[in-house]
Amino acid sequence: MLKKYFLLLFIASAFFTGNVSGQNNGNSGGKLIQFSGMLITDADGRLMPVPYASVYVPKRNRGTYSDYRGFFTLVVEKGDVVRFNCLGFAPVTLTIPDTLTQDRYSIVQILPQDTITLPQVVIFPWPSREHFKIEFLKMDVTPELQRRATENLANEYLAEARKNDAIVPYSGRESANFYLRQQSREYTYIGQTPPMNIFSPIAWAQFFQAWKNGDFKKKE
Repeated sequence: MLKKYFLLLFIASAFFTGNVSGQNNGNSGGKLIQFSGMLITDADGRLMPVPYASVYVPKRNRGTYSDYRGFFTLVVEKGDVVRFNCLGFAPVTLTIPDTLTQDRYSIVQILPQDTITLPQVVIFPWPSREHFKIEFLKMDVTPELQRRATENLANEYLAEARKNDAIVPYSGRESANFYLRQQSREYTYIGQTPPMNIFSPIAWAQFFQAWKNGDFKKKE
């Protein structure tokens, strides 16, 4: 009875040992490689990183992107073909060597620039300047449009709008400048309290000067 117990114990231990060994060796036969590297380009004689380039393995249908420093990392297998693509650069293909003895492989890949210059194209609503001149002179401006233009550009109307602080819509350039100034202020004082004009000597000087000029007097 004791011999049968040891025999069963030996068979079970041999089975589990073989199963665990098969699992360890079944990891793609040791083919998995941690593939890392940096993508750079030679711009004006200087080596610059290539950010946000795609690193793609067509056979495995997976990939990644390089970060803003051009660095990337990806798990591949020996013999895989890796393709690097980025707008403005020629695509580059690299094959992972199948003779690697380690599970890590690092490279520094140079992407050649592939700039395509298109000829200048100018689009006009008319075939030529002569046609535009003819159509412009033939344009019929009704008296109603003339009246509206005259009213909108009258000095009295503009002065009244400035006096009453009327809401005048910003142009595209003014809106963009206001937004950029606002973003610049937020980025400048990010993580801290913005300064207050109450501590600004220039603001106090302007306040006292306005006070002397009577700007704060109640106007009838």
